[in-house]
Amino acid sequence: MIRKFLAITMAGIMLAGGVVDAPRSWFFTRASVQEASPGWEGDFDLAEYNAFYLGDTSRKEIFLTFDEGYENGHTAQILDVLRDKNAPAAFFVTKPYMKDEPELIRRMIDEGHLVVNHTVKHKSSPTLTAQELAAELDGVEDYFKEVFGAEMAKFWRPPMGQYNLNTLQTAKEQGYATIFWSFAYQDWLIDKQPSVADAHKKVVDGLHNGAILLLHAVSSANAAAMADIIDSARALGYEFVSLHRLTGEVFPPTIRGGN
Repeated sequence: MIRKFLAITMAGIMLAGGVVDAPRSWFFTRASVQEASPGWEGDFDLAEYNAFYLGDTSRKEIFLTFDEGYENGHTAQILDVLRDKNAPAAFFVTKPYMKDEPELIRRMIDEGHLVVNHTVKHKSSPTLTAQELAAELDGVEDYFKEVFGAEMAKFWRPPMGQYNLNTLQTAKEQGYATIFWSFAYQDWLIDKQPSVADAHKKVVDGLHNGAILLLHAVSSANAAAMADIIDSARALGYEFVSLHRLTGEVFPPTIRGGN
């Protein structure tokens, strides 16, 4: 089964063509894996904004992504598993996270993962002007280049999955692809973690062709289940690949594995 989102339309301003630029949130309903289009009101085309929630559903590929707003002591364990299993991932990070956890960021880079943009302050993107959002994206990208000496790959994820058309357009103008997801679960509540077995089952039961998995590295259950999740996915014929596959880019030579 594939999870797809419902964009919640609220009061907003009217854009050219009659589209309401309202705050929206990325939620899920169940749908069959064969259904290619997401379940929102259909008043705009994601592709026009270089936005993705799903890869190629004809291919048994998985995009493994983690959101990193703060550290809870599990990211190193996850990185150990990804290294041992040779599985690439993308880590969406804030600027404070990079400042607080430079050794983990360096590991992500050195071990071949993508370190990508989750904005400076993790604010709700629809509340920001275009100029404010551009500054949030630039702040992360500039700090990454200054401290780690590398260009940040141009992928970002709206904090809390909150967005509007201005958000998507601004990110596109900044050269970014917006990355939503086709699977997630409530894994970020550190005091309400599922059992390791339940975490494994939730993720494996949610696998589908072209899946963009959103997990949170603060989850102890995710960290403990990660090796078995990867093994189970591969046993089902899935391959873990880079986000660059979504945009048709050649995987950078400095990043190893996954293309």
